[in-house]
Amino acid sequence: MVGPTDLTRVEALLEATGAKLTITVDLGHYDPARAADFVKNAVKIFGDRLLSVTVGNEPNGFAADGVRPQSYKVEDYLKELQAYASAIYQVAPNLPISGPGTYEESWWKPFADLKLPQRKILTFHYYGLFSCDGRNADSSPVMSNLMSTRMHERAVQYIGEALKIGRAAGIETWLPETGASTCPGSNDITKTHASALWAADYSLNAAQLGISRLAFHSSLLTCVGGPPMSAICNGGPYLQPNGLLSPRANYFGIAMVSALEGAKFLKTSSTGGGLATAYGLQNQDGSTTVVLVNENNPEKAAQTAVTLILPGKARTGTMTQLTGPSYAAQDSTLIDGAKSGPVPLADRATVEGFQPDSATQNIKLTAGTVTVLNFKY
Repeated sequence: MVGPTDLTRVEALLEATGAKLTITVDLGHYDPARAADFVKNAVKIFGDRLLSVTVGNEPNGFAADGVRPQSYKVEDYLKELQAYASAIYQVAPNLPISGPGTYEESWWKPFADLKLPQRKILTFHYYGLFSCDGRNADSSPVMSNLMSTRMHERAVQYIGEALKIGRAAGIETWLPETGASTCPGSNDITKTHASALWAADYSLNAAQLGISRLAFHSSLLTCVGGPPMSAICNGGPYLQPNGLLSPRANYFGIAMVSALEGAKFLKTSSTGGGLATAYGLQNQDGSTTVVLVNENNPEKAAQTAVTLILPGKARTGTMTQLTGPSYAAQDSTLIDGAKSGPVPLADRATVEGFQPDSATQNIKLTAGTVTVLNFKY
């Protein structure tokens, strides 16, 4: 059971970290009044930190998982959602309903088209590597799949379908649950440097497409025995967390792009480079950020010579970089040589070989890196 005391504890964490949250109310057991009471307390405790409420987690799986009868369909969900939304509106009219929070595309448009009294936000879940039993070789959680152009291209297609529906309905689209793999336990890609490279590219790819909020599936359980795909984990024996949080490799990939909030993506074009992607952003102060995600194998690929054509003559150029010795390396991903977030912008090193007052910059990038460059004019 979760009560106001538990929510107050969560609020303390949010205040300490400056974070915000969404909440999910139980739909497996139909009870709109109880859900509304939960939301009422959540609004009182979290205030502006509370972004939305979702009714049910992945209701498209209720029938298969035995949560609801085999006859439970999207039409049943929509009818129940209307009752929940009405009850929640009475206690929190300004809190948006986000949903349907499913991994099945056929549920997205019915939610987007549904008339509710409060604002709606379209949400969906996505895991690129879902074939845990190996039956679908291209979707198995193995290194050759994670470090391939297919992962990037599939995300473009799947995310694009959700965005198309959200835009047609005139509502925001969020991706509140995602990760490289949906498979439980450790596998070929968990806790590896490759997962950091993927996380950085995936985050930027989703944001550039138009996803305004994205959350990686993580847990505050212990590192020992806890979900190995989690970006962070807790110290201490299994299920006895001591409050000492540790980052895993994919955390550093997320950290590399987290400070780019508020920037606007620029149109870019690039050629060559193998398994590498470039992103350009315009910052509010007029500077330009270029992010180069070089997913080429650090054990096999040579340095990549990169020529940048900037939108103006750069006066200064600084950089921060994520590195790792190999795809499979665990606990070895670093940012600027340390196990921490990126160095603050004002303290970053000058781009090696930077040419002042030039719109053309030539740099060399080591494989298996994420490099964030900032140029001021």
